Amino acid sequence: MVDSPLVVFALSLMFLWLSAQAGAFLRRKQGAPDEDERKDMGVVLPASLTLLGLVIGFSFSMAVTRYDHRRHSEEDEANAIGTEYLRATLLPATQARSVRMLLPAYLDQRVLFYTTRDAHRLLRINAETDLLQQKLWSAVEEAARLEPTPVTALGVSGLNDMINTQGYAQAAWWDRIPSAAWGLMAVIAVCCNFLFGYAARHSERKYRLFLVLPLIVAISFFLISDLDSPRGGVIHVFPSNLITLSHSISNPPAAP
Repeated sequence: MVDSPLVVFALSLMFLWLSAQAGAFLRRKQGAPDEDERKDMGVVLPASLTLLGLVIGFSFSMAVTRYDHRRHSEEDEANAIGTEYLRATLLPATQARSVRMLLPAYLDQRVLFYTTRDAHRLLRINAETDLLQQKLWSAVEEAARLEPTPVTALGVSGLNDMINTQGYAQAAWWDRIPSAAWGLMAVIAVCCNFLFGYAARHSERKYRLFLVLPLIVAISFFLISDLDSPRGGVIHVFPSNLITLSHSISNPPAAP
């Protein structure tokens, strides 16, 4: 569900509004509170809202950190592929030609990894990426056997770094806010909205006011879910560095 931020927004808004209405309904059944109860609610409700704000703030920080991690992983991956494309010239001629022919196709698959939203297509992209990595490694492995020199080792090291950055990028896309954190936020938000409805005066006349807090919290949940979802919502890591590298490899500058 957290991969669909609009669903998170709609469900959280509905349940939080119902929680506020439940609190208001319970207050109407019990009648007006006495002075001591009002003082107690004046302490409990602000403390609960403060706790909710802290939990939402921490969760938002976690989501932003993960988003930045995915963005930096894309930059590192583009740098590693570009470096290997240049280092390929240090390999023997046959292997250098093979590596330079395979790298543009590999780069295209990495761009598709960042832009596709279809799970089945993503499986095919990952399978094609693994196959291209095997072919690239076979080429540099053959070069290392033919010419085991420090210069050739640079080409092997570059490919190793390229494969590592792909693994780091994949790990960054798997790194999500834990389900326990979502559950904690949901429980605290429901309790706060219930207390908000319970503590309101003349709550039967303030149905519209009860929409304010649920709406604010639902928007916060939506933003956190959007940042935390690599392929859902509207905030995505666009592979601008990989696309720029792809254009530069496909259209190299003319020699003077």
